[in-house]
Amino acid sequence: MAITAKDVGVLRERTGAGMMDCKKALEETNGDMDKAVEYLRSKGAAKAEKRAGRAVKEGMIANYIHHNGKIAVLVELNCETDFVARTDDFQQLGKYLAEHIAAAAPIAVDKDAVPAEKVESERRIFAEQVKQEGKPEHLIEKIVEGKIQAFYKDVALMHQIWVRDSSKTIGDLVKETSAKTGENVQVRRFVRYQLGEA
Repeated sequence: MAITAKDVGVLRERTGAGMMDCKKALEETNGDMDKAVEYLRSKGAAKAEKRAGRAVKEGMIANYIHHNGKIAVLVELNCETDFVARTDDFQQLGKYLAEHIAAAAPIAVDKDAVPAEKVESERRIFAEQVKQEGKPEHLIEKIVEGKIQAFYKDVALMHQIWVRDSSKTIGDLVKETSAKTGENVQVRRFVRYQLGEA
């Protein structure tokens, strides 16, 4: 199948990937646009993983204040260069993250940053619940571990489902921006204020 410049342009518009990458993706998937998007996402994610070790000293602090003035968020988003920090994709990611944090109220950036005492407390509660349900003793630990993994998806930002698109996690969203910009992109920290909360 012949790949036209128009096809490449459409794919570039959808993914933000480079022209040659889009052409290769369309060739690899016989012109199937959806498969080409998937192909680019998987390649972009792989490249993003390779970049993960590079230093991130530039970036921005994005913010969000809810329309009623009762919730506010500040989030520090880092990248490698000032040039990328000023791009629309990076700025948009900052806005999306601040908005998501306001809505989803995570307690940590990723699961490794969830306080150990909070995890242990949840583990004890889950174990007690599972025992009360009368599950076999040899399955309790496995069931509790599954509940802990689900707990991380509720409270750790990078593991949460994005409030705007349930097909992506916040981690996916950050990796996509990393793939588009060609730089290591990381969420460093955030703070969420809610009126009346201690």
